[in-house]
Amino acid sequence: MALLSFERKYRVRGGTLLGGDLFDFWVGPFYVGFFGVTTIFFASLGTALIIYGAAIGPTWNVWLISINPPDARYGLGLAPLKEGGLWQVITICAIGAFVSWALRQVEISRKLGMGLHVPFAFSFAIAAYVTLVVIRPVMLGAWANGFPYGIFSHLDWVSNTGYQYLNFHYNPAHMIAVSFFFTTCFALALHGSLILSAVNPGNRGTVKSPEYEDTFFRDVMGYSIGTLGIHRLGLFLALAAVFFSAVCMIISGPVWVLGWPEWWNWWLDLPIWEASSGGSNP
Repeated sequence: MALLSFERKYRVRGGTLLGGDLFDFWVGPFYVGFFGVTTIFFASLGTALIIYGAAIGPTWNVWLISINPPDARYGLGLAPLKEGGLWQVITICAIGAFVSWALRQVEISRKLGMGLHVPFAFSFAIAAYVTLVVIRPVMLGAWANGFPYGIFSHLDWVSNTGYQYLNFHYNPAHMIAVSFFFTTCFALALHGSLILSAVNPGNRGTVKSPEYEDTFFRDVMGYSIGTLGIHRLGLFLALAAVFFSAVCMIISGPVWVLGWPEWWNWWLDLPIWEASSGGSNP
């Protein structure tokens, strides 16, 4: 009932970016809007093309279906539909659907008088996808460097890209991204467990307030970031993880072409080793 009573504040005119009142309507509990229409269009077309690609492919096995990018000989040009052109059109549909969904989130936020934190965060995920299928292939000179749309084929692409640089774990941006991913999980696990412990105090216990939560972390860690601060921290950690995930792919190929372990040779060439080893590198 609480959500239903809130709908009168939500179902208000205005806040649209395009289309004015023409698309300013709901289907059940779902706001549509102009960008809701474009999301449905791009998502439906892209899904239909994936099904078509599966139909002309060698298998209907959901694990093995793969829509592959064009061969390297096509460079950055358009490829025939059955030789990678399908991948190109599906990529356009995917970007159109993702961007439309983010703009629809903007309209909903404007209606509710909220900040734009949700579409801003989602835009990082969109940017990471665009990095892999547009920016990096363009920098490398061929759409063939994009990843295929399939389950096993995508995993194979990830594995092959890693082995192409000998050991991808030595990529410094990859290290930073993984560190942020784990830190995000750790911080939000601490936050979630703290909330549950405060609101589930046991039989006949009293639900604890944020003051108790802050006191717990001040006693355990010496500092409490606060109820609003933990959400800001979680957002920052998550966005940083996605950002450096994109960076680690951008620099692999366009910037660095050798094995990533070789990149760390700079450490061995620091002048401090010459001083400590009597003039010769270790």
